[in-house]
Amino acid sequence: MRSVREILARRRLDRQLTAELLGEVRQRSRTTARDRWDAVRYNAVLALQAGLAAGLAWVASADLVGNPEPVFAPISAIGTVASSVGQRLRRTVELIIGVAVGIGVGDFLVVVAGSGPWQLGLIVTLSIVVTIFLGGGPSVITQAAATAVLIVALTPKESNLEFPRVIDALVGGFAGLLVIALLLPLNPLRVVDRAARPALGRLAEELDETAEALRTRDAARAQAALDRLKVVQDHLDGLEEALEGGRETATLAPARWHRRAALTQYVESAEYINHAVHNSGTLIRRAVTALEDEEPIPPTMPDAVALLAESVRQLRRDLGVGAQPETAREQALRAVSEAGRAYTEGVGFSGSVVIAQVRTTSSDLLRAAGIERTEANRL
Repeated sequence: MRSVREILARRRLDRQLTAELLGEVRQRSRTTARDRWDAVRYNAVLALQAGLAAGLAWVASADLVGNPEPVFAPISAIGTVASSVGQRLRRTVELIIGVAVGIGVGDFLVVVAGSGPWQLGLIVTLSIVVTIFLGGGPSVITQAAATAVLIVALTPKESNLEFPRVIDALVGGFAGLLVIALLLPLNPLRVVDRAARPALGRLAEELDETAEALRTRDAARAQAALDRLKVVQDHLDGLEEALEGGRETATLAPARWHRRAALTQYVESAEYINHAVHNSGTLIRRAVTALEDEEPIPPTMPDAVALLAESVRQLRRDLGVGAQPETAREQALRAVSEAGRAYTEGVGFSGSVVIAQVRTTSSDLLRAAGIERTEANRL
């Protein structure tokens, strides 16, 4: 009987595990499908830009320039569109020039030395050298080298197409630039918001983790949050680039002029977001020390840190839609209030530093939310 019961129990356990596994698979499938649909919606305009730029480049090169094989015009146009997201205008123009350099060097060497494996290696090497000499960055160098490979692979069927292919690249590149800057520009606020999401999302998550570490007196958990916070600075660099690109789009594209005020608000907030990240790092570091030294942790201290995390989330949401971040301000002020209560209830030396950093970070978030310096400094 015992063996029968064990068999039945094992079968029930197997069925339970199978049901849990199937449930998890279904949940992941739903999440993946939702994420993929969100990605399609976000990139729909990019796809339209690429299609419009490719068609426009083909027509311009074939009908206006008279090139019977305008292959490189749409290629250059698509490359320009694909590489322009979050990039400044100067970078985009550099990429166009990189394509033209790759074509020019490649065509010249194909005429002189013919095509083949060693010629391909030589063409790529010289394209990179010439691009570096002209001051191109890594993306421009890559574009020039890739274009040089295409030159060897796509030897023209007709003669005397070497120079027209350089013109093709320039026509296609500037057709792409025309589409992304004037005819069908991306929403610059959405581009900036997508760049800000990793930085502000990570900051909020690690502040939440620190709050939980303080509640549970788990120094290792707080240290892990501090270690993960280090990647935020890399995300902030991408945000700065996206902000500059967004401002240029909002300046050049008449269809996006109504976004200039919201972009200006985001740009003005970026400095204080940087300060908030730095001061949050100090806050978490001292929280680790307070836990390791077994200092008193009043319940209101983790509450103050959790309110900071919520303030960061609300700030990103409001800035991302061009709204006034009223809720972010409220949460930052509540964090200051809870920090004051924690100090009154009694903290150690490191705990007092945590309280001070809550106040300082709240001030940074209030400045990022549009509060004037004199008002924010009254905290």
